[in-house]
Formats: sequence, C-alpha cells, structure tokens
Amino acid sequence: MLANRNAMATIAVKDLAAAQKFYEGKLGLTRLADDEEGVLNYQSGTANIVVYVSAFAGTNKATSATWAVGDEFDSIMKTLKVKGVVFEHYDMPGMTLQGDAHVAGDYKGAWFKDPDGNVLHILNR
Repeated sequence: MLANRNAMATIAVKDLAAAQKFYEGKLGLTRLADDEEGVLNYQSGTANIVVYVSAFAGTNKATSATWAVGDEFDSIMKTLKVKGVVFEHYDMPGMTLQGDAHVAGDYKGAWFKDPDGNVLHILNR
C-alpha cells in the first residue's frame, strides 16, 4: 500500500520566520510555491519537507529528518559549519567522535538542531 509512495518529513516550529532563514539560508532547501498560512513547503531531493507552526515545536528529542548525502558528507559538514550550524555530540555505543562526525566503520553521521531544537541528521549513505 505505502511501499511505492514517497514519505515526507513534517517538522514543527514556533517561529516560522526563523525557520525559513534556517531551512533556506543554512540548509539551502528550495521553497515550493504551495505554502498555506503557517506552513512552509520545501523540496529536498525527490522528497518534501513540511515546516509548520505548532505549540509542540521543539518537544521531539529524536531525529526529525535525515539526509543521505553519500560521498559529499565531509564537504556538506564543512559548508554547514561555515554557515553557523552547530553540531551535536552524543555518547553513542560503538561510535567514536572524529571532529563533529560520529564514526563507526565506514559509517559517518552528524546531528544538528534547527532554531526550535528539532534534531536533524546527515549521513554518508
């Protein structure tokens, strides 16, 4: 039923203007024209990310969205850092921290937060 359908991330925020600056300015997402009041729609690869105003924004402590960036992992991390993105450091069993990247074997991952504290993730897959 859903196996052949695209999924989208829906991310709750309190401050739509701050979210817009972050998702467009820091992450470089392309905004779609079909916004509703209190909602921003973004294109990210073949998927959509919906950012919307909610009183519950920032209460999710788990990862809200992940981007599989493949071989561009290091260059994307560097670009994000230059744009002011601060990476999170976690104590994760089986992983070591190399700079801001969590590494286990050939896996590299990095987590960061949007202005409302939503956890976002990039990985080298």
